[in-house]
Formats: sequence, structure tokens, C-alpha cells
Amino acid sequence: MSTEATTAAAGAPLVSLRNVSKRFANGTLALQGMSLDIGEHDFISFLGPSGCGKSTALRLIAGLTRISSGDMHWGGAAAGNSKNGKTDRDLGFVFQEPTLMPWAKVFDNVWLPLKLAGTGRDAAAPVVKQALEMVGLSRFADVYPRELSGGMKMRVSIARALVTHPRLLLMDEPFAALDEMTRIKLNNDLLAIWREHRFSVVFVTHSVYESVYLSNRIVVMAARPGRVIDEIRIDEPYPRGEDFRTSTRYNAHCTAVSQSLHGALHGVDIDH
Repeated sequence: MSTEATTAAAGAPLVSLRNVSKRFANGTLALQGMSLDIGEHDFISFLGPSGCGKSTALRLIAGLTRISSGDMHWGGAAAGNSKNGKTDRDLGFVFQEPTLMPWAKVFDNVWLPLKLAGTGRDAAAPVVKQALEMVGLSRFADVYPRELSGGMKMRVSIARALVTHPRLLLMDEPFAALDEMTRIKLNNDLLAIWREHRFSVVFVTHSVYESVYLSNRIVVMAARPGRVIDEIRIDEPYPRGEDFRTSTRYNAHCTAVSQSLHGALHGVDIDH
């Protein structure tokens, strides 16, 4: 059994949210008073009812939408401060849909973030090839997205998010539309990449089972306005595989998380 720790190394968080709220222009209060620390090499899942603000929180972290109140800090400095040490390449984002350019081959889809940053095709080639190797698609660089299965398209999307070697990978229900066997395979492959390259992950899912399998921490969110009502640590070693999936420990973790989620559905704050 691996002795690898299931929690992030001690030290300053990679990202901190303090009492963050988000109100949209139409008056909808999507998030209220959300506080969270994301550590180096954390794997955190957001779990909660539909409409509880999981995806909104992800977009706030990514800087795709503005915080209405509260503070977000990156590496100890306020987000939005030009001296906070964060660059666009510190973040990778994988959406629920692969969002690939259908007219471009796989190589060019993965190259896109580097291209936008001013890196030419030839200069980017070694890094793009490495990203494709990470997701097991080395042989598909010259293929168009229409020739790929749903799981392979998602692998391309993951490679594109990882091509800049981000410190934090944000994933918004990336495997929700896939069949169960493909989903399990991508869960395993994602964990292998995460363990090797040691970035942090924030992963949105509706699946209790997926969250327990992947995460070292699960953040359970209440219905709108979204807020953290529970944080559950999954103190199990990596790598995880079928032995863990079929263990009584896994079942016990899933039961505990399901009970917490039930409380979220009924607006009950959890007090451990």
C-alpha cells in the first residue's frame, strides 16, 4: 500500500476564499459567505444539489466572473492584485462538454492555449506531444474531433487544460455525460496524472461515488444561496483502484457523504 499522504502538504494555501458571495445582475444570490482553502496537490470535489453554486464557485476561482463581496487570495495575495504571483498559465479549466474546435485537428486543439499566449506551433510541439502522451492520445494528433469517441474528446480537453502545466486544474462535471466504464477509466487516468504531476484539482460532480473515489477532501454545498455546510476528508491512500472501490471503507465513506448531502438537500448545516 502506498504511503503517499492523502492531504495537501502543510503551508500556505494555493488559493483561499474568504466569505465570498456572488449576486448576479438579475438579483439571484448564487453564493453566500463561502470560505475555502485549496492546498498544494489537493484533490477537492464540490458536491451539492443542482443550482447550489458549484459551477459558479469554479468560475469565480477561474476569474471568469467577479466576486460580489468577500476576498479571494492566490498564494497569499489578493486576487486582482497584479503582484499576486498568479498568471493565466496557473489555471486549467475542463468544462462539462469538451468544447473542441471541430475544424481543427487534435494537435491544434491542444496547442490553442499556447498559441493564444504567443507560442508558435513548432515551439509548442514538444509540450503538446507530452500533453497528449499524458492522456494516452499520442497516436491521434492528426485526427479531427468528429473521429473520436466521447471519452477521447474529453481526453483532448484535459490535455488542452494541462498543456500549460497549471498549478490548479478546475473541472466542471467533465465525465457526467460518459458511460460508466469510460468514466471509471478516466477517473483512474486522471488520478494517475494528478499524482505524477502534482497539481491541485477542484472537481465538480453530482456523484457521491466519484467524489469519494477521487478526492482527499469533499466540500458539500447547501442549496441556493450556495455555501459550504460540510467538509469531509477521505483519509485513504493513493493509488486507488478496484480494491478500494469494493472495500467496506469505501462504502462507509460513501454512506457518510450521502448523509451529509441529504442534509444539504434539506438545508441542514453539519456540525462535526
